[in-house]
Amino acid sequence: MKSTALTNVHIALGAKMVPFAGYNMPVQYSGINDEHATVRNGVGVFDVSHMGEFILKGENALELIQRVTSNDASKLIDGKVQYSCLPNETGGIVDDLLVYRIDEKTYMLVVNASNIEKDWNWISARNTNGVEMHNISDKTSLLAVQGPKAVAALQKLTDFDLAAMEYYSFKKGKFAGVDNVVVSATGYTGAGGFEIYFDNENAEQIWNAVFEAGAEFGIKPIGLGARDTLRLEKGFALYGNDIDDTTSPLEAGLGWITKFSKEFTNSAALKAQKEAGLKNKLVGFEMIDRGIPRHDYEIFDAAGTKIGRVTSGTQSPSMQKAIGLGYVTLENAKEGTDIFIGIRDNKVKAKVVKYPFL
Repeated sequence: MKSTALTNVHIALGAKMVPFAGYNMPVQYSGINDEHATVRNGVGVFDVSHMGEFILKGENALELIQRVTSNDASKLIDGKVQYSCLPNETGGIVDDLLVYRIDEKTYMLVVNASNIEKDWNWISARNTNGVEMHNISDKTSLLAVQGPKAVAALQKLTDFDLAAMEYYSFKKGKFAGVDNVVVSATGYTGAGGFEIYFDNENAEQIWNAVFEAGAEFGIKPIGLGARDTLRLEKGFALYGNDIDDTTSPLEAGLGWITKFSKEFTNSAALKAQKEAGLKNKLVGFEMIDRGIPRHDYEIFDAAGTKIGRVTSGTQSPSMQKAIGLGYVTLENAKEGTDIFIGIRDNKVKAKVVKYPFL
C-alpha cells in the first residue's frame, strides 16, 4: 500500500486511515458530519495526493488529447481547465479527468487514483505521433482547500488574486514561499475553493502554511468520507460508482462533455446512440420512506419490476435526508416519479428529483 507525502501527518493528527485506491488514506478525523459542515460553511483541507497527473508535451499533444477525450480541448486557452472523459471502444468510460492547458504544446491531465496505470496505458497505446509523456503522479502532491472561506485563508500565501480567478482556471507560480506551484480554482465539493499541486518535498511546508493561514477561519483537515457526502450533494459522478467501463457518458448525463464536433474514440457509436434515443438515465432521488440507499441496491417501479440500480447513496448531512443517484429506464426518469429501492428484503419508497440536490 502506498503512502502520500503527508500520511504520517494524518496519523499524528489521529485520522482514521483506510486503504483507498492502493493508498493509505484518511477517511475521517473529527467525524464525517462535522467535517462536511466545516467545508460547506468554512474551509477544510483534503490530502488528495493519490490522484494521478500526466504531462503531455509536443506539437501533437492537443491532437492526441482530442482523439482520446470526449470534450473539445481545442477550446482551451493557457490557464484554463476542462472536465472530460476517456471513452472506451464499447460505449463506456475508461475514466473521467481534468485537462489543464499550460501552453500551446503542454498539457496536464489529472486522473483518478485507481485508474492511473489503466489511463496511462490507454493513452500511451494511442500515442502514435510522438507526444512526449511523463507520469508525474508519484512525485506530485495535491491539496484540495475547499469552502467559502478558502479565498480569505489562502490569499495570505500568494500574490495571485484568488478572488478574481474564474472557476476552472489556474495559475502557476509562488505559493507559501514555494516556486512552481499550480493553484487551480477547481474542486469536488461544490463549496468553492482551490486545488494546489506541488512537489512532494514541499508537502509539509505547504500543509503547515495553509493551516496557519486558515487558523482564524477554523480550518480543519477533512477525510475521504466527507469528500463523498459533499460531492454527492452536488451530484458529481464518482468513477467506479456512477460511471465506469460499462456506462455511457450520455446516459450518465455527461452529454455536455461529449462533443460530436470532432472525432474521438467511439464517437460514431455514441452519436448513433444519441440519435436513436437513450434507454437509461442517471437520475437523482430522495428517500420518502426511511432507509439509506447504497451502491448496487436494486431499483423497482410501483409494480415491482426491476428498472435499475443505485450507484451512490448517503444520508445528506446538509439536508438531513437520504439521497442517491442511480440508473433507471428512461420512462421512469421523469422528475417526481415514484421509485422503490430494494433495501434488504423491503422495497422502500423514493422519488426522482433534480440534482444537484443542494
